[in-house]
Amino acid sequence: MIELERMHHVTVATRNLEEAKHFYSEVLQFKELARPPFKSKGVWYDLGDQQLHVVENPRSETLRANGLNSLEGHFSIWVKSYSKTLQWLEEAGIEYEAEPDSAAGFSQIYILDRDNNVIEFAASYHS
Repeated sequence: MIELERMHHVTVATRNLEEAKHFYSEVLQFKELARPPFKSKGVWYDLGDQQLHVVENPRSETLRANGLNSLEGHFSIWVKSYSKTLQWLEEAGIEYEAEPDSAAGFSQIYILDRDNNVIEFAASYHS
């Protein structure tokens, strides 16, 4: 069993980052956070113990036909152990994409549920 700790963040895709930033920063007055230098465009917000990540993806679709794309909307759960989570996923036969040294500042594992919703498991580097 995967040992869950907490929800880390929710990511939503936008086709127009400036319009999304206006809504979240100006209208809702969410506090912006520093964002690592990803290749993608986006903005992160402080939601107390959790975060909201908004990423620009001009070709975003609400529903995916197939394929794993971390720029699509997904939710992230912080786990106690990156290596134990990888082991559990392998034993369960669940396909994943792992980013052990992500620019995010923590390790990331992405999977799809049966409806192709993206789920991220995040953990301290190499835990």
